[in-house]
Amino acid sequence: MVMSDGYFHRGGKAVTESRPIHLSVVPRHTMRFPVSLRTAQTIAVLAVTQLTGWGTTFEVLGVMGRIIAPDLGLANEVIFAGLTIMMVISALAGPATGRLLARYRAAKVLAAGATTFALGLVMLSVAHGLFIYLAAWVIIGIGGALGLSAPAYTAVVEREGQDAKRVIAILMLFTGLSITIFWPLLSVLNDLAGWRLTFATCASFQFFVCVPLYLFALPRPIETTAETDSGHVPPVALTVSERKTAFLLMAATTTISSFVTFGLSPSLLELLRQSGASPEYAMQLAAARGITGISARFVDMLLGRRGNPLITAAVGASLMVASFTLLVAGAGSTSMLVAFILLYGFGSGVLAVARALLPLSLFSPSEYGLQAARVSLPQNLANAVAPVVFTAILDRLGADILLILCALLASLSLALVLRLMALVRNASRRES
Repeated sequence: MVMSDGYFHRGGKAVTESRPIHLSVVPRHTMRFPVSLRTAQTIAVLAVTQLTGWGTTFEVLGVMGRIIAPDLGLANEVIFAGLTIMMVISALAGPATGRLLARYRAAKVLAAGATTFALGLVMLSVAHGLFIYLAAWVIIGIGGALGLSAPAYTAVVEREGQDAKRVIAILMLFTGLSITIFWPLLSVLNDLAGWRLTFATCASFQFFVCVPLYLFALPRPIETTAETDSGHVPPVALTVSERKTAFLLMAATTTISSFVTFGLSPSLLELLRQSGASPEYAMQLAAARGITGISARFVDMLLGRRGNPLITAAVGASLMVASFTLLVAGAGSTSMLVAFILLYGFGSGVLAVARALLPLSLFSPSEYGLQAARVSLPQNLANAVAPVVFTAILDRLGADILLILCALLASLSLALVLRLMALVRNASRRES
């Protein structure tokens, strides 16, 4: 699972079930919707289900963790270890998820994920000790591989083909609001019914809302009838060895960037405080980082098919390098703190989009699910250990050492992206 880490362009426009009216019969003054009703339906279904998926699993302990710890007789560290278990299991299940996506398509896999989530949440609701609690997070981890991020983006690609980029960007705008929506909701449910019924309610959301939406409300995928159809045509003709190199470069750069952003997230307030911000100002800056991250996703959404995930990844990595370098050079300066948040927030935001989209810039839409799931293995393993590593470095070595490490890692990620861009450029020249 990744917490997180697609949309794209190139090639012919994917064929949909209903063909648009010829322009010659449409009056000039006729208003055109930015997306078709079919696309809007896809966005609506996946927005609801992915918000519920993230809000009732990965984000749930933000509200419930310290509430359930005394009742279960477990330390807070043990409670929050559930998230690490979830990420590790999701990572290990990633390759198998890719094969399931290729065989059964996304809707059935997503429905299986929601069902698995429901089982894990029911186990949490009846847990009375360590064994059932940790076993529940193993089950939820399997659900994360089947029901979050890569399978959802695969569902978009199946329905939009190479035109999936803007739709995935819109979807990522919604999923970025999971904390905003579900933390207050979980808090109210806990106050009204207690934590056990809150988990049971989350399970019912998964089973009675998400499963039917996946199975019956998603539009049918685009059908392809031959290997020459656009769904089977990659955006660039790579040789067998180039495909392997491209995948390794993509996996390395996305894993490194995810490791940095995911590891820094829980330590951002302390990093800002050690860099000279007061506790109140650090909180304001951290909140501004969330806004700039959402804004970055919105800008990428506006670019639509004109955007290029490789360029997006290079820009995002460059902004992150600049942000860490500035904060090391000007720690304690208010202007540098603001510049850091703006650059880091925007850079990490566009990198989140790029991580979702890079597989579609290298491989055909029909391969998207398999390749995205394969990349999720190293990403989720890195995400599982990143918070521990970054917290230890910040507490023991200080903010400057952590910032220098982040700058080096972001520079390495940028170098890998540039190498990938060169590989794609050479293949495109050979093709032309």
